[in-house]
Amino acid sequence: MGLKIIESFDHSFSLEPEVKATLFKLLRGDVFLQQVSLQAQGSPVEFTELLFQPVPYSSSTPKGMPIEYHPYQESAEYLIINVPPNFMFTAKIFKPSRLCAIYRKIN
Repeated sequence: MGLKIIESFDHSFSLEPEVKATLFKLLRGDVFLQQVSLQAQGSPVEFTELLFQPVPYSSSTPKGMPIEYHPYQESAEYLIINVPPNFMFTAKIFKPSRLCAIYRKIN
C-alpha cells in the first residue's frame, strides 16, 4: 500500500453566525484560557478569532496548515491549538471535522 500524495486541498470553510458565536464563546472561556495559558508557559493568552482547517502534508503545505498561517506557527508570540472535539460537537460543527485556533500571548 503506497502513500497517496495530495497536491491540492480545499481548506476553505464557513461557519453560520450562531455556530461561530457558540464556538468563540467556548474558546474564550476562562477555564479554557487558563488551560491554553499553561501551554504558553503561564503567559496569559487571548483568542485571535483566527481559525483554520488543518490540511494534508504536501510539498506546498509542509506544516499541515494553509501557507498564510505559517507566520503564526513560526512566531513565539502565538500559540496554535486543536479545537477540542467536545467544543466542535457543542457548537454543532461536523464539517470540517477538525479546526485549529490561534491564540496570542499577552505580555
